[in-house]
Amino acid sequence: MAKLAVTLRNKKRLLTVAKFKVRRAALLEIINDQRASDEAREEARVKLQKLPRDASPVRLRNRCALTGRPRGVYRKFGLGRNKLRDLALKGEVPGVIKASW
Repeated sequence: MAKLAVTLRNKKRLLTVAKFKVRRAALLEIINDQRASDEAREEARVKLQKLPRDASPVRLRNRCALTGRPRGVYRKFGLGRNKLRDLALKGEVPGVIKASW
């Protein structure tokens, strides 16, 4: 199990990313627009830098929904490999059959 503070920090980052998603997209569009003036692009770059660091989606970490484990997480299920294996063995994951031979 991951520490509670670490999982809560990641959830807080998820909310921050969602909050600033539209603003970041607008600023990045201006920055990447070659037709925009240099002054406008520079101003957008400065505004982007002033946004909170945690507003960047790069700072998010995929974690297991049950344990909070940061590594070995399957995106399709949102579970770590260990918990996915346990649930597949019990037959609780739809569409997954664990081989036993």
